[in-house]
Amino acid sequence: MLQFKVSEGGRVVIPAELRAKHGIQVGDTVTWRDSADGLMLSSRQAAIRRIQAVAAKFKKPGVSVVDEFIREKREEAARE
Repeated sequence: MLQFKVSEGGRVVIPAELRAKHGIQVGDTVTWRDSADGLMLSSRQAAIRRIQAVAAKFKKPGVSVVDEFIREKREEAARE
């Protein structure tokens, strides 16, 4: 477990070795996730990978999600 002090204005410094390990560069956007267990800091890329993993569960093999969405919207429009 790593501990860091919160400085003036709520700032927290991410140590260089952790930034390097997780590919966080100066100027990068990071995300904070609030949960019942506390705050979780992620690089933007890690957050995107997590979201993609969740979305992949809904992917249908051989079906374009975009084509399916367009088809559904056309059907809705035809019913109106």
